[in-house]
Amino acid sequence: MSTEYEALTLTRAHRPQAIAEAAAGRTRRPWPDQPRPLFIIAADHPARGALGVRDRPMAMAGRTDLLDRLRLALSRPGVDGVLGTPDILEDLLLLGALEDRLAIGSMNRGGLAGATFELDDRFTAYDADSIAAMRYDGGKMLCRIDPDDPGTAPTLQACARAVTALAAHRTVALVEPLWVARTDGRVHADLRPEAVIKGVSVGQALGATSAYTWLKLPAIDDMERVIAATTLPVLLLGGDPVDAPEVVYARWEKALRLPGVRGLVVGRALLYPPDDDVAAAVDLAGSLLPTGQDA
Repeated sequence: MSTEYEALTLTRAHRPQAIAEAAAGRTRRPWPDQPRPLFIIAADHPARGALGVRDRPMAMAGRTDLLDRLRLALSRPGVDGVLGTPDILEDLLLLGALEDRLAIGSMNRGGLAGATFELDDRFTAYDADSIAAMRYDGGKMLCRIDPDDPGTAPTLQACARAVTALAAHRTVALVEPLWVARTDGRVHADLRPEAVIKGVSVGQALGATSAYTWLKLPAIDDMERVIAATTLPVLLLGGDPVDAPEVVYARWEKALRLPGVRGLVVGRALLYPPDDDVAAAVDLAGSLLPTGQDA
């Protein structure tokens, strides 16, 4: 472990109040104050026990390695911020990596990957009050919908309450509604246009108001139909990087040209690219974003 990360651990041990101090003093970037689309790096997968990337089952297990990759990604031109759980965002705060960057708190991580209770996705990380207290810029929730799984009902209810609570703080609720199913005990997203549209229809109606709701949606081949199902702003999610990078990038580029699509939220595909060149992967993804004049 480097001296810098040793100091980070010592700060956590002896001065835990430094986290709140860093949050109070952080220079914020309004969500968003520019016409161009947003580019957010996602780093909330480890909290669900989802550590694998492609053929590397423990790719995200090393915390200092992950932090190195995140800090590099956040330093690249055009990157607006990061989405993460408290442990990760607080490390980045103490390291000074969230200055003039958006910070989005990931809220429900209790649906552990592969668990029998995966779709009963409890809110085990941030809530609306803690996001507001930390002066963060939004709260993200995963809302997976399986009509055959009873865990869907409490998740829907909890997400609705979170949307309402975030709106009371005038803070963005980033809702990721995914229609899913189980095959051989494993949960997978249904990426057929009809299923994605059903997820949009449910997700955009959660909460007592949609005034501060944005959607986080997969980029599929028939994205025009999906975007036609909502008037809410949409950020494209990166998803599990199983396709070839050139296929994924082409899909993002096409979807980013659609009205209502306001940017990208990508994690594993950029933090752990096949050649491990994080800077090049982030820069290439950033180059796909339309300029303010095109958006």
